[in-house]
Amino acid sequence: MTAPQPPMTDDAPHEEPLPHYPFSTDGDRLAPELAELRGRCPVARVSTNSGGEAWLVTGYQLTQHVLRDRSFARSVLGEADSPTQDAQILAPELLDAMNHLQKAGLRDEVLRALGRNQPELPADWVADVTREGLEAMVREGSPGDLQRHFAEWVAAQCMCRLLGLPFADREWLARRADMDLTMVTYTPEELARNWEEIRVYMQEHMAGRRPGEPRGLADRLADLNAEHEGLTDQQLSNIVSVLFVSGYEDFASFLGVAAVNLLQRPEVMSAVRARPETMPQCVEELLRYSVVLGNAIPRYVTEDTELGSASVSEGDLVLLSLDAVNFDPAAFTDPEAFDPDRSPNPHLRFGYGRHHCPGAHLVRRQSETAFRVLLDRLPAIRLAVPADEVPWHPNRMAIMAAGIPVTW
Repeated sequence: MTAPQPPMTDDAPHEEPLPHYPFSTDGDRLAPELAELRGRCPVARVSTNSGGEAWLVTGYQLTQHVLRDRSFARSVLGEADSPTQDAQILAPELLDAMNHLQKAGLRDEVLRALGRNQPELPADWVADVTREGLEAMVREGSPGDLQRHFAEWVAAQCMCRLLGLPFADREWLARRADMDLTMVTYTPEELARNWEEIRVYMQEHMAGRRPGEPRGLADRLADLNAEHEGLTDQQLSNIVSVLFVSGYEDFASFLGVAAVNLLQRPEVMSAVRARPETMPQCVEELLRYSVVLGNAIPRYVTEDTELGSASVSEGDLVLLSLDAVNFDPAAFTDPEAFDPDRSPNPHLRFGYGRHHCPGAHLVRRQSETAFRVLLDRLPAIRLAVPADEVPWHPNRMAIMAAGIPVTW
């Protein structure tokens, strides 16, 4: 017979709930919880939007370790029964696009388009479209919205031209990209329906191409795939959709957050305007300093191992906060200071080692051009509201300003 148990009282011990990640989707500063965890517990157990649990990594060296150690995989997370931090992944190629492209013989074509030269995106053209967006803002009068006329405008122009999509469709595409990278707000059914609309659009766009007369990267991939049939039409349209959604959202996010950071530092703006050759180094510091990740970079533990002071098990989800990592004092002197002359600047904005973002060259090169035009065209530009009053879209995976009010 089981002995009776004493009744529960308010004095009974309660297990502390795990901190819920993400802590913030505002881009005006690093969430203080991230800085606190990095100093106290750089590998911490957290709860996620999916209702599960994960290990959150906020230390620089530990993040490098995860990105280079094959005990931590990415591709496995595309499988149906894998843990997630947000919504379920709809197809494996959505999370592992580059490996699918490589197996199909298409990866080199994507890397050529996104590499250092970027033949579809000559600097003069990027400068012209940046001026066009700024001129439209000036015509509408002060205060203007730099998020709309600079960040989102330049990102949409670049991604539509790169892929060969009609720029007239940019607002339709951007709305669906925004929805796809919004956490917790929509039901799984709404997200799946939204993604299918993007995918079908890309499939129909490629089906309407003239063989041998590509309008952009999407058509070239379709032509090459028709020769080898390495991917199904659904897989290819999924991957082209990923290229647009991730490229547009990440670029628009960075340009907006970086602009907010730059506009708070008129002395930096003046110095870079006087010496435009220093813009690349300034962009590197903007890449380090800007808080742009609403969620985190996921990895799947493939075998039991140690991660710092934590013992992680096969099947666990690991989340890498590259924003927190880029403020780690173990890697950066005075990381809270914005230093456009910082050298070296080994930030991990684009990952590390073999896990390096293929869009890094695009963001670097086109950001340099866009910010140079911004400072030349509007030398007196400044925020029209205090920085802490800039509004931010809630729950975005790529942190996005809802508007950047400026005057000039």
